[in-house]
Amino acid sequence: MRDERDDPFDNIFDEIERMMNEMTGGDSTGFASETHIDVYDEGEAVRLVADLPGVEKDAIDLKCDGETLTVSAASDRREYDERIRLPVRVDEHSAKASFKNGVLQVTFQKSEDSAAIDVE
Repeated sequence: MRDERDDPFDNIFDEIERMMNEMTGGDSTGFASETHIDVYDEGEAVRLVADLPGVEKDAIDLKCDGETLTVSAASDRREYDERIRLPVRVDEHSAKASFKNGVLQVTFQKSEDSAAIDVE
């Protein structure tokens, strides 16, 4: 049986929870609580791996502008909406995505470097 006296750690845990709510806007939906996202720079390509537990393949929507990937997904319990800033500019039209066992993988080819402009 738990002792009903004041727990010296109650205030610390309350403060941590308050700070986390401030950082996340107090919203418990989205990637912050259940989803792990990794971005890998693989030389000629960039690969993103995201855990989307409980999500069906048809409920995933991906958009990319070459610099940011937006992942939107929904399950019966949650809605996910995450914007991931990519480490380099990518060719958004080269995207290949797969989803298996709750794990989303998206791969992009890196965009070619900007063209040099000669000044005359």
